Amino acid sequence: MSKAFKRICVLVLDGFGIGELQDANQFHDKGSSTLKHVVEADPQLKLPHFESLGLFHAAGLGSKVSTDSKCLGFYSKMTEISQGKDTTTGHWEMMGLPVQKPFSYFPNGFPADIMDRFVKETGVSGYLGNKPASGTVIIQELGEEHLQTMKPIVYTSADSVFQIACHEEKFGLDRLYKICEITRKILNESPFLVGRVIARPFIGEKSGAFTRTGNRRDFSIKPFGETSLTRLKQNGLSVIGIGKIPYIYDNEGISLPVVSHSDPEGIAETIEILKTQRQEGLIFSNLNDLDTLYGHRRNAKGYAEQLERIDQALPKIMEQIKDDDLLAIVSDHGNDPTYKGTDHTREFVPLLLYSPRFHAGDFKARALKTRECFCDLGESIIENFCLKHFNQGKNFLPEIENKLS
Repeated sequence: MSKAFKRICVLVLDGFGIGELQDANQFHDKGSSTLKHVVEADPQLKLPHFESLGLFHAAGLGSKVSTDSKCLGFYSKMTEISQGKDTTTGHWEMMGLPVQKPFSYFPNGFPADIMDRFVKETGVSGYLGNKPASGTVIIQELGEEHLQTMKPIVYTSADSVFQIACHEEKFGLDRLYKICEITRKILNESPFLVGRVIARPFIGEKSGAFTRTGNRRDFSIKPFGETSLTRLKQNGLSVIGIGKIPYIYDNEGISLPVVSHSDPEGIAETIEILKTQRQEGLIFSNLNDLDTLYGHRRNAKGYAEQLERIDQALPKIMEQIKDDDLLAIVSDHGNDPTYKGTDHTREFVPLLLYSPRFHAGDFKARALKTRECFCDLGESIIENFCLKHFNQGKNFLPEIENKLS
């Protein structure tokens, strides 16, 4: 590996954990293990391309591939040190910004003073809900009343989120986005640290028939400090954010945002960007369906089927990775679809690395040290492009070079 990579593509499989962290009990997640339990729920699960990159070895689950098979990349697992287990903390930490002050959570709904400002400043006649809830359940519960009153449905979850569900056609998508912008401002001016305000549009005419659309939009709190993204952009490198990546960082450090509403769209956009954008820098893509459609809904069978669909798409992504490119497949947290409740789970996440430059090798020889924090990813990216490092993580690229030499 005599030459630094020209492009690094980070593909985030949202909500894909590979075993409980040491502090899982503090987060009420003892015994969670997303990949292991998905395999147990669907013993016929086939992930040959993930396996060729060392996924099952990284998770300590051995492998289903033949003993003479070779590993196409390098693999490890990463430890989260941030005080949380959600999208924002996971993504910020992997780009060099661990979150040590916990975000605010609202198990009893949002305080009266916040909701009073919400009504006054958005101009709505009131609101429905204001409680923790499943997004798919609460629109069935309150959707008809929303259509009758045009009052937004407000809810939260175990994450630090203020979610607003409104009918996309009757209430209006632009109006929903506008009240989310106002809500973001209200929360920014409050003493609370709320990670995201999320617009949750839905369609349908009656309870039981309401469905969410793909026009979700996140309005995130700005990162508290510099990230690998901002440093890359400041130094003239390209930073392309696909899916919800731009929203997670409030567009800080993003030079080109690319919209996608589903995993198939996100995969297609990632492949197209890899084909057409050859400038030096980072391609950062989030695939959200494992988390949103299957993890939170505790649908282990659906989770397994979605993993297989992503696995089937991997060769098309890998075909676009050139000798001077690096593909890193990671996650931001776990979301064990067999675990109690509907929340994320505090787990290790995979780190799977691929470049044609690596050639094939013995699986055991391709194991990297367990990463002590997600920051190792951002640190490795920064040092790859010869930029001043953060001292928040350790660059894993020299370890790869030593194993190849």
